[in-house]
Amino acid sequence: MDGDFPYDRVIPVDQWLGCLLAGAVGDALGGPVEFLSIADIRARFGPDGTTGYADAYGGRGKITDDTQLTLFTLEAMIRGHIAKRLLYFEQHPSSVLQHAYQRWLHTQGVPWHKAAGSYAMQAEPDGWLIGERDLFHRRAPGSTVLHALEGYAAGAERGTLSHRLNDSKGCGAVMRAAPCALWSEDPLDGFVIAAQAGALTHGHPSGYLAAGALAFLVHRLLDDADLPDAIADVRAELVTWEDSAETVAALDGAVALAERGRPSPEALAGLGGGWVGEEALAIGVCAALAADDLADGLLLAVNHSGDSDSTGSICGNLLGAAHGVAAIPADWLAELELRDVIERLGRDALIEFSRHNSLEDPEWQVRYPAW
Repeated sequence: MDGDFPYDRVIPVDQWLGCLLAGAVGDALGGPVEFLSIADIRARFGPDGTTGYADAYGGRGKITDDTQLTLFTLEAMIRGHIAKRLLYFEQHPSSVLQHAYQRWLHTQGVPWHKAAGSYAMQAEPDGWLIGERDLFHRRAPGSTVLHALEGYAAGAERGTLSHRLNDSKGCGAVMRAAPCALWSEDPLDGFVIAAQAGALTHGHPSGYLAAGALAFLVHRLLDDADLPDAIADVRAELVTWEDSAETVAALDGAVALAERGRPSPEALAGLGGGWVGEEALAIGVCAALAADDLADGLLLAVNHSGDSDSTGSICGNLLGAAHGVAAIPADWLAELELRDVIERLGRDALIEFSRHNSLEDPEWQVRYPAW
C-alpha cells in the first residue's frame, strides 16, 4: 500500500505550509465563536459576524485542540516514515499515531504514567514537540477523543476499521487528518491512513471516512488538482467503501449548495452544525468552493451555528493547500499562536519526505524517534 522508496513526490513548500497555517488560522478564527449561534455571533460582532480574531483562551489568535492534534498527527507521519526508512520494516502507522495521541493526552493534564498505556516503558514522552510547553493547554477537547485515549491508556484494545471502539462520528477525526496526505505518493494511501487514524478514536464510518476524504483532498490539491476535480475523485473512492452513503450525501450537499453561490449562514445550516464528521467536512468543502478568496472562505466557514473551529480548520487546510501561504492575510499570521512551531514541524516533514532523503543524523532521530 505504501509504495517503494525513495519517496519521489515533490510537495510544494508554499502550499504545504499554507495547508497547515491556514488550517490553524481557521481554527483560531472559529475558536471564540465555536459554541455560539449565528444570532449570538451577530449580536456580539455585528451583522457580518466575526471578521477576525477575537479574545478566547486568554488572547487573540489562539489555537484549539484541532491544531494541537493536527501537529501530533504530523509528528507521527514523520516518525513513522523514519521507522520505515531506517529500520526497514513496515511498522503500521496506527501504532505511531496511537503513540502520538497518547503524548497529546499528556498535554491535556494527564500525567505521563497514566496517559502512556503500552508506551509506559518510557519514563517521559520523547521527541521535541512534546517539549513545547504552549501545547499544554486544554482548549475544549472533544470528549470522544479523550475517552478513547484514556481507555487505551487503561488497557483497552486499539480501535481499528474492523474493531470499532464506539459509534461516535464526531468531527474529532476529520479535523486532524490533513497531515496524512504526506504518507504516500498515492492519495488512496493517505485516505486509508487517515481513516485508520480516525478509527483510533471514532468508530462510526461517517467519522473515519470523513477523515480519509480530507486527507485525499489535501493530497490532490498539493498535486495541483483543482478542488472540484479533487472532490469528484474522492467521491468516486468513497462510494466503494461500506457505510459511506452518509458521507457521500454530505459531500454532494456541499457541492450543490456552493453551486448556488455564496451561502448565508442560515443556508449553510442546511449542511448541519459541523459537530459530526460528515457535516464538518461538508461545511469546510462548501465554504472553500464558494469563497472569493482564502480569507472569505475562512470567515464563511466559521460564521454559523456550530463547530466553527473545526469547520474553519478544514476549510483552511483545503484553501491553504490550493493557494499557499501568500493567500493568508498577514495580520492573521502575525498573531497566530504557535506559528513558529507549525512552520518548523511542517518544514521538517518536507525534509523527511523529500526526494532522495537519506538522513541518518542521530540528532534527527532524537527530535523524531522512530516509533
